[in-house]
Amino acid sequence: MADAKVIPFGDDSRARRTGSGSGSGPGSGSGSGRSRGGRSAGARKKDGAGSSGAGGPGPQPLAAVPEVPEPQETAEAGSEPGGTGAAIPAQGSDAGTEAESATGARTGSGSGSGAGSGSAAGDEGPGLAAALGGVADRLLGGDWERRVASGLSFLRRRVTGEYEVDEFGYDAELTEQVLMSVLRPFFDTYFRVEVKGIENIPAEGGALVVSNHSGTLPVDGLMTQVAVHDHHPAGRHLRLLAADLVFMLPVVNEFARKAGHTLACAEDAEVLLERGEVVGVMPEGFKGLGKPFSERYKLQRFGRGGFVATALKTKVPIIPCSVVGAEEIYPMVGNSRTLARVLGVPYFPLTPTFPWLGPLGLVPLPTKWTIQFGEPILTDAYPPEAAEDPMLVFNLTDQVRETIQHTLYKLLVDRRSVFF
Repeated sequence: MADAKVIPFGDDSRARRTGSGSGSGPGSGSGSGRSRGGRSAGARKKDGAGSSGAGGPGPQPLAAVPEVPEPQETAEAGSEPGGTGAAIPAQGSDAGTEAESATGARTGSGSGSGAGSGSAAGDEGPGLAAALGGVADRLLGGDWERRVASGLSFLRRRVTGEYEVDEFGYDAELTEQVLMSVLRPFFDTYFRVEVKGIENIPAEGGALVVSNHSGTLPVDGLMTQVAVHDHHPAGRHLRLLAADLVFMLPVVNEFARKAGHTLACAEDAEVLLERGEVVGVMPEGFKGLGKPFSERYKLQRFGRGGFVATALKTKVPIIPCSVVGAEEIYPMVGNSRTLARVLGVPYFPLTPTFPWLGPLGLVPLPTKWTIQFGEPILTDAYPPEAAEDPMLVFNLTDQVRETIQHTLYKLLVDRRSVFF
């Protein structure tokens, strides 16, 4: 007890701080770091006293602050059996290093996640665009970009007035972009029209297509127009000759002119045929369109054969056309003549659905259609004065009518059902 030395409070604190450092004195050994933090305070006091020399009472001088080695070097130094332990920093430095390491780790991980987020954000844009493009491809078709661009260009020309019409009011671009797009779903999906003999229409030059007329409303003419445009190899347009009533109606008049229809007169027909157009005529007129359902597919009179005289003058071929399926879309079971006179129309149809169901009665029945174009009847071999020969005109008119009637009977025999 006489040899015991009392260490002042301040010295003990300094010794504690110094003893927890690198321990460069000979008595510190390799175990004075935090790796041996389980040692008691008494052990630290003895180490501090032994390091001051031969039992000298003076306080231990402060050791120099060691340099913090790289993590790899520290691990290597600690792993050597005879290591000096100088690579292990003091508690305060170690805490700071750990804090820095933790901060650095968090910063590194934050920057890594930020880079990853940026990369993900950068990849998200193309990925979303690709997904939207795939949806558009499925809904609108693979060429939707081209169609959208074409539609925008079409609207621009409509607004600026940069489009052309001929002297009859025919707007080819409007017919192609709007009218055909509206009629095509009815043609392909609703009526499922089957087209035969389209090759009988010449690829170029004038031609006169003569067809039967039926269906209460002139839907058959529009479907024939789509058949010629969509199925002919040359994509030709059919210019229909319409009755006076069509051009007396306010809205119908504009659409008919834009679609290429013109008045059913010899003068207009001759101009179009001489220009090399495909002209369509339905000689039955309202007599065929408004005939009762009981007389379906029975051709009415073809008039006086004015269409044949026009074909003889212009020397264009006559193409007989037979349409099956239009008779049943609005089965006309009656005709209100009183309402027809009041409204100023040739007939007022009474069908199983109209006018009893109101506007719903105007929805046509989804019948199965067939349109067949017969072999052309040539007229270029006749002399110019043949158009003035009434017997020749009558014979050719009867030939065209009989050809269409026999074709209708044949198509009806081959038809499995009205709707299939």
